[in-house]
Amino acid sequence: MNKATKLVTAGRDPAANHGIVNPPVYHASTILFRSAEAFRNRDQEYVYGRRGTPTSTALETAVAEIEGGHACCLTSSGLAAICTALMAFARSGDHVLIADTVYRPTRNFADTMLARIGVTVEYYDPLIGAGIADLLRDETTVVFTESPGSQTFEVQDLPAIAGAAHAGGAVVITDNTWASPYYFDPFAHGADVSVQAATKYIVGHSDVMMGTITASEEHWPALRETHLLLGQCAGPDDIYLALRGLRTLGVRLRQHMETGIALATWLEQRPDVAEVMHPALPSHPGHDLWRRDFSGASGLFSIRLKSTDRAAVDAMIDGLTLFGIGASWGGFESLVLPFDPASYRSATPWTREGHCVRIHAGLEDVEDLKADLEKGFERLNANP
Repeated sequence: MNKATKLVTAGRDPAANHGIVNPPVYHASTILFRSAEAFRNRDQEYVYGRRGTPTSTALETAVAEIEGGHACCLTSSGLAAICTALMAFARSGDHVLIADTVYRPTRNFADTMLARIGVTVEYYDPLIGAGIADLLRDETTVVFTESPGSQTFEVQDLPAIAGAAHAGGAVVITDNTWASPYYFDPFAHGADVSVQAATKYIVGHSDVMMGTITASEEHWPALRETHLLLGQCAGPDDIYLALRGLRTLGVRLRQHMETGIALATWLEQRPDVAEVMHPALPSHPGHDLWRRDFSGASGLFSIRLKSTDRAAVDAMIDGLTLFGIGASWGGFESLVLPFDPASYRSATPWTREGHCVRIHAGLEDVEDLKADLEKGFERLNANP
């Protein structure tokens, strides 16, 4: 079944809900049992609200089917999904490899919580490919990937990394938020566990915090145990909104991609832009890998300006009217965010000059977005 069809049908069972199209929203903490014996044996599908309801099952089933994994669990945020996945497979004394371009809160968790419990964290060049075999140790249990990197957009060779990691006995976790399962199949490319910030493209409206973790059949028991031990869950109303967003993910993401590529192509021709970091552009160093492994792109990419004057860059950004200044992405509105890769990279130092700006192409008309950016460049160039 095509993914566009799966987005509409997965996790739905109208016949089980009086013919109602969308799964009902169950608000539940206590769930009653028919007898003391039934309670002792836990012999019913739902036993306590935190452990699941028909509402959460609908979204978990849908995400697992679309991603191509065995099963999925929900968390209160994308970061919670990342932390839960890492905790499921990292123990005291273990060694974990994490891509140097990873989402910064992932790095913060690794440098603090994982370090506190005695896990050794090592960051690696995201372009290492099969060469990651040289970094594997006997105690390496996890290789964490994120492709492309969420700020500088390096594309990783996940099949090559996974092949080496599996040969060394390590679990491969990938952050699949950028492309979503609609444009990337993590398990078909070697991942054992896929995490997403459903906050972004699945929800799509900038109003819900949620994470998903999907695992292969082999790794599901360890993940499910950790998920339950940490008390992770998501609220039913948020799950309902995520289900609603999931149904339109395909049409929204196609528009995000189209607008994003149009903006990136336009920006690449500008004399004030030193570099456009978008994997779908032929000029991008990871373009061939992107074409091989991905079926599309999202609306998120970055540019590096030639300007080294922070005041001028701030003037450019502050006066934008259609691009909000804020973290996150994946919603209907366009966003910009200034960032400095040199402030957090370690395995691959950032030495390129010029300020970096991350752009999320929303669902506005692309010509209006260009006009807004054009005025921004005028402000950039008007500053000394």
